[in-house]
Amino acid sequence: MVFKRRDRRSPVQIASELVYPRGGWTRAFHYVKHRVRRLPDSPERIARGIGAGVFAAFTPFYGLHFVVAALVARLINGNILAALSGTFFGNPLTYVPIGVICLKAGHFLLGTEFEKGDTHGLMGKFADALGDLKDNFLAMFTDRMADWHGLRIFYHEVFYPYLIGGIIPGIVAGVICAYLSLPLIRTYQQRRRSRIKAKFQKIKRLAQAKADVSATNTLGSAKGHKKDSKDV
Repeated sequence: MVFKRRDRRSPVQIASELVYPRGGWTRAFHYVKHRVRRLPDSPERIARGIGAGVFAAFTPFYGLHFVVAALVARLINGNILAALSGTFFGNPLTYVPIGVICLKAGHFLLGTEFEKGDTHGLMGKFADALGDLKDNFLAMFTDRMADWHGLRIFYHEVFYPYLIGGIIPGIVAGVICAYLSLPLIRTYQQRRRSRIKAKFQKIKRLAQAKADVSATNTLGSAKGHKKDSKDV
């Protein structure tokens, strides 16, 4: 396979690079920025795509942010590839502040509170929800009774407030990122077009100069042959 990796990564390496990519987050950020700026599309559509990707990072659909970003980009006529790159805004360094902002905003808008209860906070609610999913899946093949209590608490106290609370911050962050990226992308594309135009003009001048030299040599050779024929 042409695109197959030569160095096969272990599951531990894959997991570690999700948290801290090879070369660091700074290098990963510059790589994404470079790829976004070189997308063959208008600056407006690329900027809207970036905004869609940033908005998707504020949704609780972890593992599906690419899908959410693509759908939002399609809805607002943004570049889908730029939207996928925009989801880079949500990463292990920003998930915690994003989650805190979305949960607090969601409970505020809904007029509810996050109750610790017997689950010992957010991670406990995640654990209870995952436990319910596992136990209820096994209950399909055994005589055990299905219990959705932990998943119900997770939905009402985490998922739904996160979903509601992420809308406004997601829109604000998406609009800001799109607004800031638009002039940068426009300037980059104009400079790139100027460089490409200058390069083609240079090639054209070199080709013209070569053609002139060739024409001059051909004319001189023709005159030489004509003179020789007269002498004969």
